[in-house]
Amino acid sequence: MSEPSQTTFVERAREAARRGEWEQSFELLLEEDARTPLGAPDLAFLAGVAYAAGRLDVTIDSWERAHAESVRTGDHLSAAGAAVRIALHLLFDTALMAPVRGWIKRAERLLEAYDQTPVHAWLAVVSSYERMLSGDLKTARQWAQQAIEVGSKSEPAAAAIGRVAEARILILDGDVSQGLGILNEAALAAVSGELDPLSTGVVYCEVVCALQGIAQYDLAEEWTAAMEQWRHGQPVGSVHGRCRVHRAEILRLRGSCLEAEKEVLQACEELRPYLRREFGWPLTELGRIRFRRGDIQAAEKAFLAANDIGWDAQPGLALVHLAKGEVTLAAESIRDALQHPLSVPSKELPPNTELRRAPLLEAQVEIELAVGEIDLARAAAGRLSRIAELFDSKALAANAALASGRVRLAEGDTAGARRDFEEAAYLWDQVGAPYETALARMGLAQVHRAEGTEKLAIPEFQAARSGFERVGAVLQAAEAARASGDETQKDSRERLPGARPATRAGVDENVFRREGDYWSLAFEGHTVYMRDMKGLRYLARLLADAEREIHVLDLVAAETGRPVGSSRSSAEPGVTFSPSLDAGVWLDAQAKETYRRRLAEIDEDIEEALTMGNDERAAQAEAERDFLIRELAHAVGLGGRDRRVGSNSERARASVTRAVHHPIVRIPQVPSLVG
Repeated sequence: MSEPSQTTFVERAREAARRGEWEQSFELLLEEDARTPLGAPDLAFLAGVAYAAGRLDVTIDSWERAHAESVRTGDHLSAAGAAVRIALHLLFDTALMAPVRGWIKRAERLLEAYDQTPVHAWLAVVSSYERMLSGDLKTARQWAQQAIEVGSKSEPAAAAIGRVAEARILILDGDVSQGLGILNEAALAAVSGELDPLSTGVVYCEVVCALQGIAQYDLAEEWTAAMEQWRHGQPVGSVHGRCRVHRAEILRLRGSCLEAEKEVLQACEELRPYLRREFGWPLTELGRIRFRRGDIQAAEKAFLAANDIGWDAQPGLALVHLAKGEVTLAAESIRDALQHPLSVPSKELPPNTELRRAPLLEAQVEIELAVGEIDLARAAAGRLSRIAELFDSKALAANAALASGRVRLAEGDTAGARRDFEEAAYLWDQVGAPYETALARMGLAQVHRAEGTEKLAIPEFQAARSGFERVGAVLQAAEAARASGDETQKDSRERLPGARPATRAGVDENVFRREGDYWSLAFEGHTVYMRDMKGLRYLARLLADAEREIHVLDLVAAETGRPVGSSRSSAEPGVTFSPSLDAGVWLDAQAKETYRRRLAEIDEDIEEALTMGNDERAAQAEAERDFLIRELAHAVGLGGRDRRVGSNSERARASVTRAVHHPIVRIPQVPSLVG
């Protein structure tokens, strides 16, 4: 029987891709590439399939091979196109600007003999974003306009993304009205169906980023919903996970914190194969959600994890210090964040502009008042008001009013504080943000109390408490309850939404007990019943011996009835254990070589920046170099030995985590059974 030809394998891969079976297509292409190295056109196809399958390293490597092959054959236009694609993926998925600049220069040299091709349009797109993420808005807009001009004639996708880039630049520069007009024009290209899937996904994502950045939440929510409906089955790589994070941000704003946490955890799983430092973005959102729910320890872990990979986790970390009573440390932390901003390039966040500083200023007002620095709080509130006025945003105006009210209350200006809190409550209610509305009602209650009108203060405290309870903000709900004199509110215990008083378990009895095919869960007089599932059995085992650490392999062994570690497959779905006990090394030889190439590109960029006297660019490149070296250090142990991953413990941990997470998310959604 003869071996299949190359054409047959590639055609099968293309057919699998048409069905959306990216993993199968990827494996077919790898198999053929191992037999006979693919040519430049098929390498471009492999790059796209690898991206859809979550293999960013293979995507970039395939484009690098296509670039080298095109250079070898003298096809400079194709080589330039491959160079631009490499820069595009490095830009959007790794946010490493130094390598991006290196590939931009290669493309520019290769295009010297050509004039206004589609590659020129894409080069302008990449150059625009590189400049925007680096804070050079003037040059970024010039490149965006070139992308629109050239792309309108030869490459509609590049023109559409160029329009989004120009819109974002105008908004960042304070011209919100014109920016939103261009943004709407660009967004039409996404819904028209005239663009390829990846470009469509980028336009959707960029539109939402721009709207979220200026707190235009209603519009952002509409586009997030459209993006969510469109994205399923599309080969758009990291856009899937990015869409989830945007959805989580909106859900948090709307008060659906449990659903928001579920979305952002899923986003972390989807984005893990793609993002590098920018992975701190979903981690920071996870921290915000958990902080809002009153889980300060878990929030701090998320913020610290984001910080450890080089992301700016402020003002989250400063607010954690404040919540823990470390007010001096909180003040030092927020001041340092404002004076020495961590400039991490990201297409999800605006560069170091006033818009980027707004959340820091909002937190500073609260923190400075806590340490008694009213002058610093007043200055921060004034700056926040100017930002809100510049960007003409209802949500930013609400934040500014809330901050101003807090300062005026501290100064004893109760009349002015009352006006500010009333405005903040009105605006936040219009935005549809129940947590922020409750904060404003809390401030209004404090004003009434300061004025001696207790009969007006109590209803406001109760309204604030109700708002906090509705979104699961347990610490704030407890504070509002204490302020209103309600002794029935527990300080830090979250009630289960929708639960009714217990009937079988006594009102003072806490229960986690299996009853046939169901489990009875009772806490503080509230009971829910859930059908048996593996995650509940794991939780029961952990609760039964809460003072002792239990290894994850012991949990799996107790569940399956046999020890873990043999070559036999366990009964745990998705967990297969091999005799070698692991799935290989953190980084294979090819991945290490990729890291070395990136480091060499960064070194070249540092040398060029120093030659030009551009200290800011050199500092940015050096930070990127340090980040990559840290990643390599995680992958290589003492003496240069490779660290190994994918052990039985790691795979069991992932499976048990998924199993336990499912009932935890489900508990608040299950109504109590009576009788």
